[in-house]
Amino acid sequence: MKLYEFQGKEIFKKYGIPVQSGFLIHKNDEMKNLTPPLILKSQVLIGGRGKAGGIKSWDGSTDVSTIINELFALKIKGEKVNAILALEKVDILREIYISITFNKGKSTPVLIVGTSGGMDIEKSAQSNKGNIHFIEFDPFLGILEYQIRLIAKKIVIENYSKFRSIIKVMYKIFKEYDATLVEINPLAVTSFGLVAIDSKVNLDDQASFRHQALFQKLEEEKKLIKDKEDSNTSESTDDTITFVPLSGNIGVISDGAGTGLLTLDLISDFGGKVASFCELGGITNSEIMLKALRLVNGHSSLKSILVVLIGGFNRMDDMAKGIIQFKKEVKSDIPIFIRMCGTKEEIGKQLMRDEHIPVYNSLNEAAEAAVKKARGN
Repeated sequence: MKLYEFQGKEIFKKYGIPVQSGFLIHKNDEMKNLTPPLILKSQVLIGGRGKAGGIKSWDGSTDVSTIINELFALKIKGEKVNAILALEKVDILREIYISITFNKGKSTPVLIVGTSGGMDIEKSAQSNKGNIHFIEFDPFLGILEYQIRLIAKKIVIENYSKFRSIIKVMYKIFKEYDATLVEINPLAVTSFGLVAIDSKVNLDDQASFRHQALFQKLEEEKKLIKDKEDSNTSESTDDTITFVPLSGNIGVISDGAGTGLLTLDLISDFGGKVASFCELGGITNSEIMLKALRLVNGHSSLKSILVVLIGGFNRMDDMAKGIIQFKKEVKSDIPIFIRMCGTKEEIGKQLMRDEHIPVYNSLNEAAEAAVKKARGN
């Protein structure tokens, strides 16, 4: 789950990382009593907004509503701007890049620090590798003191105590929130200390069951932004679906890639072969479930469909409604096997039972049943 900048900064502030004071602006909000200078930042879930004109500075010499309307009119890489974060402007003496994420090749956590932050961190990493420093660390031990000192020495940071504190807190957030990325780009050196000018936080959807209240709160905030634009706008789009056609006869749909890959292994262990794999992309609803089922159902050799769902902020009753709509619309004889758990699961399971669709508590049992049906047993 990707967080908007304002959501990430709310977490930063809660844990004591210094951030600018600011407030969120929605469409049609009245622009009264704004005091320059301000930085106006489009709230989107993709990078590159600065280069796309999604960040503006207001010094008071022009009408602020003109700038705000220009930002709301933007589409940044296809994503509409539905909210703007207005922040106090700070004088930046130097920019630093910091992130904690995973080394995907080794599946180990890594601390990444760059001697300069800003929009071109990727280009900087390619053109001058000496400016970017990587330190892999043991997740059981965390980031050790000597590692932070080594990084601080390499980037020549003066306020070591605060720098150390920010890194420690970032790792605390990374661990406690089951994050896959916690990034500050840039961390600004100012005359009054270090300030997180931006935030980028991605949470692991597969761990949503451990943070149901948090995920619900974050999702409600996202809905509020979208509702300000258009209350009928869908929460998800076709772009969230990943579809991989294969050569077997069992269609697999999962609302998370990790669980989906485990399901593929189980099907293979039970002697089955997968016709297609469809991953929903984390944030899903009944419409996305319906579209995924249509995709999977298009395979000519399909004998059964296995749907594996874990509900954090994804409600199982919503997902059940998408499955039921598919059954009524397509009227296919292909059997569907459901394994669901999480938010509103009892309601979702009852909806499945009312439609005579097999639903399971055990992933193993659901996978085995789907394989048996595909093999004609």
